[in-house]
Amino acid sequence: MTLVSRTLVSMTNDEQHMRRALDLARAGIGLVSPNPAVGSVVVDASGREVGAGTHTYAGVKHAEVLALEQAGDAARGGTLYLNLEPCSHQGRTGPCADAVIAAGISRAVCSMQDPNPLVAGRGFAKLRAAGLKVEVGLGEAEAKKLNESFAKYIRCHKPLVTLKSAMTLDGKIADATKPGVESGSQARLAMPPTEGARSGYHWITGESARAHVQQLRHQSDAILAGVGTVMADDPLLTDRSGLPRRRKLLRVILDSYLRIPIGSRVLRTAEQDVLVLCSTAEEQPKKTLEAKGIRVQQISATADGRPNFAAIVKNLGEMEITSLLLEGGALVNGAALVSGEVDKVFLYYAPKIFGEGAVPFVAGASLRGKAQCVQRFELHRFGEDFALEGYLRDPYA
Repeated sequence: MTLVSRTLVSMTNDEQHMRRALDLARAGIGLVSPNPAVGSVVVDASGREVGAGTHTYAGVKHAEVLALEQAGDAARGGTLYLNLEPCSHQGRTGPCADAVIAAGISRAVCSMQDPNPLVAGRGFAKLRAAGLKVEVGLGEAEAKKLNESFAKYIRCHKPLVTLKSAMTLDGKIADATKPGVESGSQARLAMPPTEGARSGYHWITGESARAHVQQLRHQSDAILAGVGTVMADDPLLTDRSGLPRRRKLLRVILDSYLRIPIGSRVLRTAEQDVLVLCSTAEEQPKKTLEAKGIRVQQISATADGRPNFAAIVKNLGEMEITSLLLEGGALVNGAALVSGEVDKVFLYYAPKIFGEGAVPFVAGASLRGKAQCVQRFELHRFGEDFALEGYLRDPYA
């Protein structure tokens, strides 16, 4: 018997059906934003699965409606398993709670209440008022993590901001110099604080950790890097997970003075999926970028002339971006943390030590008196590397 088989045998029927609903919901990642990821299973009165559904934004219909349609008359007297409370309001579709009642479902097992203020328990109230037995909480922790970006967006109208970086054990994200450059203060100044996974032309983390980064990108609506990272590493900043997504990963470049090289890979591969944010720039560089189909947007600046991070996050929320992954260098990391806009961190560590002179995780901004405390953290192993995943702010609070 395989490990998966043994696990299923040890689970109750409710747990097995909810496991299936959560897996169906997870299949919607990349296809559902700005809506929540929802999966649903319908089981008839004898305990047999008769319907299943995954919500996708393009498909319009919600997961429970798809599952009920597949089940047909077999749903009557059965149980509905769902990772999120059925909606109770009119949106792109009618209230799903009404559809559940009309189908004759007698029992609903749900992981969590919908964080959407328009729902927030009203769906459950409708079901109970119609005589359904409603049970809430099975698989809640996993369900909440699955839809944490939706929760932040629907309540605050801003994306969930995750700061991702890769570093050595002594907290350095890049070597003192690139290959072929002599050591010393001038060499260090010549190398912009770089993208967290690479040191000059050398990767800090291994293949397993770097592959996982693509999963983080796939889960995100947008990725942000500073122009220093573009100039140092010439990254693509694309989702290379190979998994389907409804809209391309929006590549956001923070470039106060529009210094981004026209020949950079991120610009050469742009297909209406690159946004350059500046605070102070001459008109000619802006026109040059726009002539190549690159969106350029000026945003408010801080006292030192850099883009205002809070304004950036607010602006992306207005674009229906529910999740933002930060993959910048030391300066972007510092500005983001000081702004108080970072909700979550995913920090990869390699068993290496670079020592004095290497580029630190944070630069250009002082956290004195603004210490960031990571809460509810988990540790993950990726080959020889490991990562810390945790929260600076609760997306549901």
